[in-house]
Amino acid sequence: MKTTNDKNRDATIAAIARDVLSLETLETRNSDRLDFHDVAVWTVREALEKAYAAGHEAAMKRAARNAK
Repeated sequence: MKTTNDKNRDATIAAIARDVLSLETLETRNSDRLDFHDVAVWTVREALEKAYAAGHEAAMKRAARNAK
């Protein structure tokens, strides 16, 4: 069973994939046309930067909660 953290992580990853990489889904669809995409390196960089920022934000929130 997925925890709330897992669900939040998955939602964030899916949003980055959709919004930055223009991927409809991250699910395997068993079709080369649907499962493989050409993506510019600057777009991959943007997606990675957004993922890093999201992870950093989540860690800061967790640290703030634990400090209380």
